[in-house]
Amino acid sequence: MRFDASSHRCIIVIDQHLSPGLAMNAASVIGISLGRLTDNLVGHDLHSLDGVVYPGVITAPLPVLLASGAYLRQLHQQSSEDAALLTMPFSALAQSCKTYDEYGERISTAPSDQIELVALGLMGPKKTITRLSGNLKLYR
Repeated sequence: MRFDASSHRCIIVIDQHLSPGLAMNAASVIGISLGRLTDNLVGHDLHSLDGVVYPGVITAPLPVLLASGAYLRQLHQQSSEDAALLTMPFSALAQSCKTYDEYGERISTAPSDQIELVALGLMGPKKTITRLSGNLKLYR
């Protein structure tokens, strides 16, 4: 997907029952993954007056919102059915693994309806993202 800040929106939705540490972990993993999957999401490097380089950051706001686990699952199902959306689910299973190989082994034997989602990244048309998330509270 190619991100256009004038017409797209990007959000992260976190399970409201996650501890702050696990919530930060989920948000950071989703942010890195979205940046990898999306062209034009991260801006070019910038320089201060004295020449210090500040690497590019995301070119649009990235709100982190809260939802129940049930709503996360519903949101994942709805967004997965819309080809205009990029959906990045993150599971409790992923958070429980010590290595990526362990995660690969464990997720490959788990039916998706039994994988607990703890966070979800969404990117797509502003109106669609707002319709799906407009009722959610901001993580504070």
